[in-house]
Amino acid sequence: MKKALICGVSGQDGAYLAKLLVEKGYRVCGTSRDAQNATFSNLKKLDILNSIKTYSMALNDFRSVLHVLNDVEPDEVYNLSGQSSVGLSFEQPVESMESISLGTLNMLEAIRFLSKKIRFYNAGSSECFGETTVDKPADEATPFHPQSPYAVAKSAAHWQVATYREAYGLFACTGILFNHESCLRPERFVTRKIIESARRISMGSKETLVLGNIKVVRDWGWAPEYVDAMWRILQMDSPADFVIATGHSTSLEHFVELVFAAFNLDWEKHVETRPELLRPLDLVQSHANPACAMKKLGWQAKNKVEEVVRLMVNETL
Repeated sequence: MKKALICGVSGQDGAYLAKLLVEKGYRVCGTSRDAQNATFSNLKKLDILNSIKTYSMALNDFRSVLHVLNDVEPDEVYNLSGQSSVGLSFEQPVESMESISLGTLNMLEAIRFLSKKIRFYNAGSSECFGETTVDKPADEATPFHPQSPYAVAKSAAHWQVATYREAYGLFACTGILFNHESCLRPERFVTRKIIESARRISMGSKETLVLGNIKVVRDWGWAPEYVDAMWRILQMDSPADFVIATGHSTSLEHFVELVFAAFNLDWEKHVETRPELLRPLDLVQSHANPACAMKKLGWQAKNKVEEVVRLMVNETL
């Protein structure tokens, strides 16, 4: 029986990955900064909390990382923890860099120090690429051009993984995931914010949904499918990095339109945009080419944005 350690098991991806691995027969351990006080609400929603052994671990504390790795002795480690909001990273740049970049470095160094054959997955981000266009979608060879403290931290973590793979022979990989959603996302994420607002309005609320730039274009996928790609990356014969996406991008405005239409509402009557919600820097276009994942991992996204909206609305209802 394989044993997996999921760092950040309480988040959207951590919870879905834990469910997938439990179903595959893994012994699954998960970490949170303070496991004794964490609610693990997502694990409860998926009805798998009793199947997960939880640990307290702070990724920016090397001793904490070393202690948990030594105690768990995992075959696979999935690093999904760290600050996860692009917008918040402009307000908390130091915390973003420490929790993402330093946390990843501590994990890599602890694995190297223990000299155990641990396969390591690092959660990368499409934000590292910066602007990408329809005619030049991002793939594994596309240069990085980060435009937020979050993206800078994710870029640093990506190259740390590559360095440890090449310098020390670690089986260490990064999945460069584009946007992927579900109802396990906190409401501060724009997709959940839109759906919850539309739900309340459909029930009689007089509120107005206030957003920033709705012309931004993103590649939105369905989160439960993306954790399968993470697992597949660590089952390869040799370590490599992969872009994980649907390959189809659409505007936030269209996402809003789809959501409100699902509730039989005209979005233009209930949505307002305000310049004060704009970020200091924001990517306008984000496009992906996930052909390598299909060719080498046998992975392809089944749900595009229309299906993602339908699934999220159904879960909400």
